[in-house]
Amino acid sequence: MEEPRITEDLIRRNSEHNDCVIFSLEELSLHQQEIERLEHIDKWCRDLKILYLQNNLIGKIENVSKLKKLEYLNLALNNIEKIENLEGCEGLTKLDLTVNFIGELSSVKTLGHNIHLKELFLMGNPCADFDGYRQFVVATLQQLKWLDGKEIERSERIQALQNFPVIEQQIREQEEAYCLKRAKDKEEAQRKLREEDENEAKERSHSVFEGQSPFSGEHKDHVQEGQEGEYNQKRFKDNEDDLEFWNKPSLFTPESRLETLRHMEKQRKDQEKLSGKKKKVKPPRILITEDGKVLNVNDPKLDFSLEDDEKRHQIILDLAVYRYMDTSLIDVDVQPTYVRVMVKGKPFQLVLPAEVKPDSSSAKRSQTTGHLVICMPKVDEVITGWRQTSESGTSPSDSSREHTNQRSKQIEKLDVDPSKRSFPDVANIVREKNPTPRRVRSEPKIIPSEEAPDFEDNPEVPPLI
Repeated sequence: MEEPRITEDLIRRNSEHNDCVIFSLEELSLHQQEIERLEHIDKWCRDLKILYLQNNLIGKIENVSKLKKLEYLNLALNNIEKIENLEGCEGLTKLDLTVNFIGELSSVKTLGHNIHLKELFLMGNPCADFDGYRQFVVATLQQLKWLDGKEIERSERIQALQNFPVIEQQIREQEEAYCLKRAKDKEEAQRKLREEDENEAKERSHSVFEGQSPFSGEHKDHVQEGQEGEYNQKRFKDNEDDLEFWNKPSLFTPESRLETLRHMEKQRKDQEKLSGKKKKVKPPRILITEDGKVLNVNDPKLDFSLEDDEKRHQIILDLAVYRYMDTSLIDVDVQPTYVRVMVKGKPFQLVLPAEVKPDSSSAKRSQTTGHLVICMPKVDEVITGWRQTSESGTSPSDSSREHTNQRSKQIEKLDVDPSKRSFPDVANIVREKNPTPRRVRSEPKIIPSEEAPDFEDNPEVPPLI
């Protein structure tokens, strides 16, 4: 199993209250992350004042000596066996080491350098069961005001100082006895771990040997029939092993906590293997269908508004991207009939109600809201005329009109399904692209009879008088 580590990404994900900026972070919570080693924090988060690391698997206090501003450190429910490496935390006022494995009570002497320390929690540790535990701590750390949530009275400290020589000798003897017992527990844990590794190696070699045995044609016919029974048998055996694991007596040691974690992880992987679960690969997102239809897509699930600014003859898209997202994670692509924005690799695509000019469009971040504002000037509307009937009768105005008709047909072809539109009457706006033609006064033009336009085929254009 891969050991969970403290990474920069993990810290950033847990510092949203500071806009994911870690160098100026003052409070950080990394509880219940199955972290086994305390690292990197003193390099990346020098301004920390509060650090929550409870309910992990940290076995040693380290790499926090440079946190000069740290005031509160919570390391409850970890695997710590000794108090150390906190001398550099000059501003430390509260330290929580509840339910760890601290047996060296004399290690509290290292906290004498933390002159501002007022509260200390050691309940739930083996040392808290020593005779004279509280008197020893009260006499050793005279700057303390509270121990295990109970206020230290002046009379209590005077009495503890008077009895300190006797209490210190008692604590030393109990520490030695605990250390001997702890050494035996470690040896037993290492022996069990070696046995488990050997058993797993035997099981793997046995399964490989069985998997390589050849099947005859007759056997192959019965393989599929026996797979279900083999699956049920394997599952039943795993359930029995799991029940045996949880029912057997276990010492409360750092090794037993790690063993429990390994067992749960192994159980999860075996379950996935037996059930044949595999991560489903998502099919690629369809943005434009095979027949050329552009779809409205909002995979980032962002709020947006689309405004048709008739005064400035442009369309404005206001997309509510994350305020503190780096602009390098945003990619904008404006096309004549639609706009596409990739936000952290997720597409946002919208069909436009009118044709726009991509080359004249602009995109910028709002300084007040952080939103992405895209301004897209609309294409000037062109009056449609009669269609071309022959190559000799083609004029510049005819070619522009034909290009406009083709462009209008293309817009209708790329129109989205009305049921998926995110704004009203897009289709109507697109279909009403061709305006009513005006009567144009021009010089009469002599056209041969065989090239004269067929006005009956194009009733929208009146004959010139």
